[in-house]
Amino acid sequence: MQISHITAALELWAPLSYQEPYDNAGLIVGDPTTACTGVICSLDCTEAVIDEAIEKGCNLIVSHHPIVFKGVKQFVPNHYVSRAVIKAIQNNIALYAIHTNLDNIMDGVNKTLADRLHLENRRILDPKPGIKDQHGQEIGSGIIGELPLETDETAFLKWMKDKLNINVAKHTLLTNKQLKTIALCGGSGSFLIGQAKAQKADCFITSDLKYHEFFEADGQLLLVDIGHGESESLVPNLIVAYLTGKFPTFAVLESLVITQPVFYLKD
Repeated sequence: MQISHITAALELWAPLSYQEPYDNAGLIVGDPTTACTGVICSLDCTEAVIDEAIEKGCNLIVSHHPIVFKGVKQFVPNHYVSRAVIKAIQNNIALYAIHTNLDNIMDGVNKTLADRLHLENRRILDPKPGIKDQHGQEIGSGIIGELPLETDETAFLKWMKDKLNINVAKHTLLTNKQLKTIALCGGSGSFLIGQAKAQKADCFITSDLKYHEFFEADGQLLLVDIGHGESESLVPNLIVAYLTGKFPTFAVLESLVITQPVFYLKD
């Protein structure tokens, strides 16, 4: 099986045309006609993940975040991006990213959060006008849905932390309302705060919120920041599950490397 067979399956699931204009999803390094010896799926593509692929005999890494995102003019080993790309090329390892195209489908990144929170009656929070996938579902940013039962804010936050396996969650002042309609966006989702309010969400869960962006809640909803890596920690397993379903006898592994660059001081 060629690397192109794997990437074609990924693009059937999350077509590259669904990615945002600023993104760099797709095959970043490698020859698509090369025979694939195994796949490692990760959130980020770091040197440690490449070392893991070498050790396990896998020559394709599928990461959510593209290792080359902004313009790179030189590939010299003085930066973590360049070092990773050089190591991949030297060891004939292909690098593929499935990023905002996976964010923008109903069964993508946000599904992992919505499933954990048992959201019902789901729909895209901010759909792209006139664009639907092969199943007739809307394409766009975020998901909004409903909890099975109305829930107290404090109880919900504690339950959410447990369900998403996170240690820290930043949030706005409690609204003293029962929560029912929940909006969410894995990764950086501050651009959706207005849409979450317009859709009458009781709570919006996302990450990377700046100080002044918390004021945008304006008492209309509970705004929760769970951390970027935390909000996407389930994505590698999602990719593994998809590829294993497509290629049940092929080696598709979830990376054991913790690529999360943010740590929290406790006590």
